[in-house]
Amino acid sequence: MPKLLYASASPYSSKVRMAAAYAGIALEEVPVRTEDRPAELIGANPLGKIPVLVLDDGRSIHDSRAITQHLNRISKNALFPRNPDKRLEAEVLEALADGVCDCALSMVYERRTRPEEMVYQPWLDRQWAKITAALDLLNANPPKLPKKITAGQLALRACLGYLSLRFGGQWEKGRSRLIRWAARFDEKFPELKSVVPA
Repeated sequence: MPKLLYASASPYSSKVRMAAAYAGIALEEVPVRTEDRPAELIGANPLGKIPVLVLDDGRSIHDSRAITQHLNRISKNALFPRNPDKRLEAEVLEALADGVCDCALSMVYERRTRPEEMVYQPWLDRQWAKITAALDLLNANPPKLPKKITAGQLALRACLGYLSLRFGGQWEKGRSRLIRWAARFDEKFPELKSVVPA
């Protein structure tokens, strides 16, 4: 069985775990702490980043988007539509959600790794401006939640979960449509709620 190295707070790990569950692909899930730089993780991904999917033949797939593409192929397109325009729409939504997470993680690491007096506020402000611009765009036109969703919707749910975990009470104001979207997602796909970042 393929093995997924992941962390429960990681939005990228969450997206991949939701994608596998949604596509009906069984994975052995192995939690890791990246800060410990465990040998299993470094052996699978020299960057020491998660998630990493280790296949039965020993090959490793890292970067969550590469993993969702792989899961889509082996599930015969359970995660991305065959229609080129609809597929592009799903890929762009996944990239936007992941981009928000990139900015949010950058802010978390800026505060976590620097002494307080060395935290660079202009950097934090720049990242937050990117996050709010993306969230405002998504709030103005939330993606649909049809019966068959894509990796794009999964990525957005993971993203909003991560923002609630790290920036709860800060991102929600004025974004009631996105809040309702996340609640509807959890109602429609209750089997995925347990892997939203926590």
